[in-house]
Amino acid sequence: METIIMTASLLAMQTLGGGMALDVYFGTYTTKTKSEGIYRSTLDMETGRLSEPELAAKVANPSFIEIHPNGKFIYAVTEGKTGAVRAFAIDPATRKLKLLNECPSGGSGPCHISIDRDGKILLAANYSSGSVAAIPINADGTLSGPACVIQHKGSSVNPKRQKEPHAHSINFSPDGRFAFAADLGLDKIMIYKVDYATGKLEANTPPFAKVKPGAGPRHFTFNPDGKFAYVISELDETVTAYAYNAQSGELTKIQQISTLPDDFKGISWCAEVKVHPNGKFLYGSNRGHDSIVIYKIDPANGTLTLSGFQNAGIKNPRNFNLDPSGRFCVVANQDSDSVCTFRVNPETGALEPTGNPITIGKPVCVRFLP
Repeated sequence: METIIMTASLLAMQTLGGGMALDVYFGTYTTKTKSEGIYRSTLDMETGRLSEPELAAKVANPSFIEIHPNGKFIYAVTEGKTGAVRAFAIDPATRKLKLLNECPSGGSGPCHISIDRDGKILLAANYSSGSVAAIPINADGTLSGPACVIQHKGSSVNPKRQKEPHAHSINFSPDGRFAFAADLGLDKIMIYKVDYATGKLEANTPPFAKVKPGAGPRHFTFNPDGKFAYVISELDETVTAYAYNAQSGELTKIQQISTLPDDFKGISWCAEVKVHPNGKFLYGSNRGHDSIVIYKIDPANGTLTLSGFQNAGIKNPRNFNLDPSGRFCVVANQDSDSVCTFRVNPETGALEPTGNPITIGKPVCVRFLP
């Protein structure tokens, strides 16, 4: 399996000045900005330099994108009162995108999508309506209509942000048997079983895991070994660590830790959370403190220890991503219309600026071609 993955990754790279370059796609907001849709660049895997971005597809507000595991298709949400997900084919020669079709996202304000490891089902989280949907993916990359839509119900303690459910992300477990939906409005991570025969989601037992009231869970990720999971919460600027039972889907809380320095007095909101491919480090984005926070992960118990922060060139980091090799971290700065790259220290997890930012209007999502 390792050999197959390595070969696929190499095929996704292109020769650039004698070195290797990895294709990177960016989702953006197109309202009140110069952005026109989804952009593509290449990341030089020696220098960390990003090439000048090119428009890959003209589309309205593709604020979150995801790439099919086979590397042939890209999917993008379209935020709005009537939410949609669009499917695109990637031209193998030009890497530009051709629209295949679109289907309803199962609610309003879709903000996150994920795809199972076999590329059969796309999951969508709809923030405004507080619903999640499972959408089958056809062999040709097109999307069927939602096989199921689940409407979350309830509220939590923040009167401004938690009067109602707000599904903010939905992710598959490493083996694809379960789905985890972080709902900012409920202070819960909803847990579902995935039925591949029907393409639907079913309530799990237990049906959810809780976070601290008022936390506002946003994004969710697993450690590569699948033993631990982490959720970053937007409203109280924390990361919560869980032990994961792969048989039952249960999440057991083991730690909650701040994403901010002790002396920070301003206003900040969290956004993205990622574990390094080597499983040793976890990163989170702070909008307000304008930083990427870095933690070391204890491999035995999954707990986090604050390691430091990186602020250089960062302004409202809505999303970031680590390339599959873990050598570079690419950060999308929504408010400064820029994307910056950092070299990752494999021993400490520290981020070193490469000094080669590029300009993209309101970039909010980063995805590497697998």
